[in-house]
Amino acid sequence: MAVAPKRAARPGGGNVPEDHCPFDAGQEDRTPPETLRLGDPWQVRVFPNLYPAFERQEVVVHTPQHVRSLVELDDDQLALVAEAWRRRREAVPGGYLYALINEGREAGASREHTHSQLVWLEEAPTETQHAVDRERWSVVAERDGLVLACPYAGRVPYELVIAPPGPRASAFSDELLPAALVLLGEAVRRLQRIDGAAGPFNAWLHDSADWHLELLPRTVTLAGLELGAGIYINAVPSEDAAAALRAV
Repeated sequence: MAVAPKRAARPGGGNVPEDHCPFDAGQEDRTPPETLRLGDPWQVRVFPNLYPAFERQEVVVHTPQHVRSLVELDDDQLALVAEAWRRRREAVPGGYLYALINEGREAGASREHTHSQLVWLEEAPTETQHAVDRERWSVVAERDGLVLACPYAGRVPYELVIAPPGPRASAFSDELLPAALVLLGEAVRRLQRIDGAAGPFNAWLHDSADWHLELLPRTVTLAGLELGAGIYINAVPSEDAAAALRAV
């Protein structure tokens, strides 16, 4: 657990009004000094989180335009986001780098402008080191050397995983990472076309001997069974969710 009282002052973390977005082009002086800039004029910026929960935590702004969702980014822009993740892993090699995307207030996003976060942890959390159970997943799509699938017994309806067809290590240096973010954008677009599946979501990269991206749409409210006992009630079997996602 991490205790970070200053985060109560961040937008979305308390009763703090949001004025003109500091992630937009032309507002660069409203963020901490950047650690990375891609493009001139910039297309992706990275800078320290103004309200960090950890010793090193950075924000990756996906585009200079005020775009709310990563689904509005084209493939080249999503590949640039992957490049920013890779370069920051190279620049700060110590510890375990956890890359995540929170989209929507219900998913924990404090700004509407599409962005991701990079968090350096002392060691890899156990939850990030599990292998993908490929034998029991329901495939939605395959392209560019990657598979989009619904895992068996997903925690919530329409939970998705993006992974190579077989185990591969070192996600941040893998040539497939840009394609994985492109496929993530496609996955969210598919969710948006299914009643009850669109809306806020969380996505994260597990960098392990079997790296993969997980996408958790906020389709249900987690309650006592899920939070207290780790027992998830999923009303949509993975094969049915995959069939619906394939159809769109």
